[in-house]
Amino acid sequence: MLRWSEPYSDAGQFNVFQHALCWIHAERHLRRIVCVTDEQHRLVSVQRQLVWWFYADLKLYKDDPTAPRQTALRQRFDRIFTRITGFADLDEAVARTYANKDELLLVLDRPDIPLHTNGSENDVRSFVTKRRISGETRSAAGKQARDTFLSLLKTCSKLAISFWDYLGARLKIPDADRVPWLPDLIRQNVLA
Repeated sequence: MLRWSEPYSDAGQFNVFQHALCWIHAERHLRRIVCVTDEQHRLVSVQRQLVWWFYADLKLYKDDPTAPRQTALRQRFDRIFTRITGFADLDEAVARTYANKDELLLVLDRPDIPLHTNGSENDVRSFVTKRRISGETRSAAGKQARDTFLSLLKTCSKLAISFWDYLGARLKIPDADRVPWLPDLIRQNVLA
């Protein structure tokens, strides 16, 4: 029987603001189903192909959202994720995906929301890598300092700003380049 170890990246660190579940993780559960017969392999393969076709159409919808396309995609989601194949593990996985319909289709109401969380996961990956290499910090203050500096480093990188220039400007180091505050730069990028 299929067990769900990760609920579509519904992890707490991603549970901020309004967020959708990840389509990449939703499909991953189908890929992990253990098939014994050729028919089971075929059924899973068909379901996965339906998911990827639907995903491709969601990406197209994000570029040109219209009410008729939104309605058609909702109806199509229902057809894809209410299929009953007779293969218990597949049917269970499909039903679980259907139970997350609202979070998976949030993009229909908010086309600006990403269809997957890979970008967010890549952002926190450096935290995990640093922890694995260096070990855990010795105090809560050390953990907070590490997290703060890694967050600043990632934000500077995304804004194409030198982290060292940013630190120099904040610490008022003589002859350091003037760098605006990160919140101001983020607002400018959002408005652009």
